[in-house]
Amino acid sequence: MQRHIEFERLHNFRDLGGYTAADGRTIAWGRLYRSDSLGKLRGSDWDRFLELGIRTVIDLRYPSEIASRGAVPEPERFTYANFSIEHRPYDQAAIDPAVDPWRYLADRFAEVASDGVEEIRQVFETVADSDGPTVFHCAAGKDRTGFIAAMVLSALDISEDQILTDFALTELATAQLIAEWKAANPNRELTWPGYGRAPAAVMRLVLEDLTATHESTSRYLTRNVGIDQKVLDRLRDQLLITG
Repeated sequence: MQRHIEFERLHNFRDLGGYTAADGRTIAWGRLYRSDSLGKLRGSDWDRFLELGIRTVIDLRYPSEIASRGAVPEPERFTYANFSIEHRPYDQAAIDPAVDPWRYLADRFAEVASDGVEEIRQVFETVADSDGPTVFHCAAGKDRTGFIAAMVLSALDISEDQILTDFALTELATAQLIAEWKAANPNRELTWPGYGRAPAAVMRLVLEDLTATHESTSRYLTRNVGIDQKVLDRLRDQLLITG
């Protein structure tokens, strides 16, 4: 099966299928996808997207981003939801190059984990209740999308090594994400060398922080986010298969 789904304008569209849970079941292919902004879909990309049979689209961006850059085309075709999990915007392109880049990003993830509990819970409930393939996305499919992917994989009892591997696959799209930023910002200089990066070290810090603060990622999701067992059971029934 294919992890990376090729598009002309999307650079970070991936299938989360194939990862193995602790009980031996695996995530079904073609059931859950992660992506950069679906507002970029045009022409043959749009046709390719429709071929995937996606029924639910979850947009993790700020409403202002959607207003300026567009949502998925024809959102009425889908169960479409906007849950902006990040509450403190920042400009990655303008980060001080002198700061520790991976600690800086992990601290921004911690803000999302603290601020976005209501939206994160809604994401889980929407995925668990979907009646078909689901995709969630932000702008680059890197940070907000990466956090949700890690939390869903954790809830499915996927090992930390697999979670880190999935997060770091965004590195394959870094060059294209940088080129896209430069094309959209011809009058600005990209001063932060970490732009578009998603090394496993960042998500390792995020998981360590959640464990240090909440005892485990599982306790964070159930106690702080408020995801109840029935939602987790539906999520696992939706996504995990035997064999």
